[in-house]
Amino acid sequence: MGTASFSILTPSKSASAATEEEDPPNPSTSLLSSNTTESSNPPQNPKTKIIFISLFIITCIAIATSIAFAFLFFSSSSHSKTSIPHETSIPPKARSLTKLQHPVVLLISSDGFRFGYQFKTPTPNIHRLIANGTEADLGLIPVFPTLTFPNHYSIATGLYPAYHGIINNHFRHPSTGETFYMGSHDPKWWLGEPIWETVVTHGLKAATYFWPGSEVNKGSWNCSFDLCKHFNGSVPFEERVDSVLGYFDLPSNEIPAFMTLYFEDPDQQGHKVGPDDPEITKAVARIDMMIGRLIDGLEKRGVFEDVTIIMVGDHGMVGTCDKKLIFLEDLAPWIEIPANSVQTYSPVVSIYPPPGFSASDVVAKMMEGLKSGKVENGMNLRVFLKEDLPDRLHYSTSDRIPPIIGLLEEGFKVEQKRSKRKECGGSHGYDNAFFSMRTIFIGHGPQFARGVKVPSFENVQIYNLVTSVLKIQGAPNNGTESFSKSILLPSP
Repeated sequence: MGTASFSILTPSKSASAATEEEDPPNPSTSLLSSNTTESSNPPQNPKTKIIFISLFIITCIAIATSIAFAFLFFSSSSHSKTSIPHETSIPPKARSLTKLQHPVVLLISSDGFRFGYQFKTPTPNIHRLIANGTEADLGLIPVFPTLTFPNHYSIATGLYPAYHGIINNHFRHPSTGETFYMGSHDPKWWLGEPIWETVVTHGLKAATYFWPGSEVNKGSWNCSFDLCKHFNGSVPFEERVDSVLGYFDLPSNEIPAFMTLYFEDPDQQGHKVGPDDPEITKAVARIDMMIGRLIDGLEKRGVFEDVTIIMVGDHGMVGTCDKKLIFLEDLAPWIEIPANSVQTYSPVVSIYPPPGFSASDVVAKMMEGLKSGKVENGMNLRVFLKEDLPDRLHYSTSDRIPPIIGLLEEGFKVEQKRSKRKECGGSHGYDNAFFSMRTIFIGHGPQFARGVKVPSFENVQIYNLVTSVLKIQGAPNNGTESFSKSILLPSP
């Protein structure tokens, strides 16, 4: 607008000439021109002066009004901006219990529930918990290795595997030669203090319906028959849910303060068919039905809003096929890795040095071969001395961890030698930085805000969440005290 108005008020000479030849004289021109003499203009008309003065006054009023409006607008905007933080600086408080006499935490695990499965099929019950609770926006981050036993026990203790001792689903002790497997219940394997032990140490009751490590008699926890179920995969999911609901039929002061509930689906299906098969969709729908059964039972007992439900998975899942294989026998030109030196092949490669080689020699020769371009898929495996692994993995301090660790790219597997066996399914255990390894976290209950998304976090934080809700002192762990304060509502 500015440029156009200047061109009108100060016309060029050619424009003026054209105007004089074609149009009658403009009365306002004589008032705006400073280059013409008084004798060259006709006498000024009083009406013209009045019109000009009126226009000038109106313009001034308009400008003044605009300035006043702008001042009021910006001062109002500034006031509202400063008042919003004041209004929202008072966070909502945790909701009071209405029926239960003490806080109760129910920790639910759906094994292998990859983040995103909740969108594969309608899951109204899981989404009810999400809509009225707090969810990890982009999923829960498992610990490395992203395997069932290490992660379930990290959730239970708040410790990374190197500190709680369950460094894999199966492994060999380097000093004794003894082997840990998923049925090992000797407490010497299970380090740290799991949450059920912490709970009973504080004089409260805990009940576990299947959870890795819960069958181990350790410290003040003796896994009594009525409060601790030994794993039995043949027990229907419905029976598991109903058994947990039965605890809420006890007198209020006898209801366990902490409970677990475990489902091995959809992990079973994921290993067989991978994460994108219709079988996964069916398994997820079934888990949602179990959550619905649980919610319905709690509502009938009038305690649903009182119970703190924490629903998690232990890891995700990724598809694997035979074309994504690396064979250790292909490294023979550089170094021979005998089968008895390999503790695990996939997805975590763990190796003890063959006789006559140091760990650093093995790593150097393996990497030379893998980078040569002569080993099929070799660029998809990186081998480290365990102390050289990325710090974020927290996987070096335990003597149970073999000295040589290999990290595979997503979906790749390692085998000793070629075979005619064909496989195309799913796996997990990979680097926890892979998004496919993420799982779910949903918190619902009096101390969780409704409809809130929080940034993803590692599952070692969950132990402190439980102790905070139950208002008990936890054992030392790898979680942070500040995390619970950032995700839980303050007590009323």
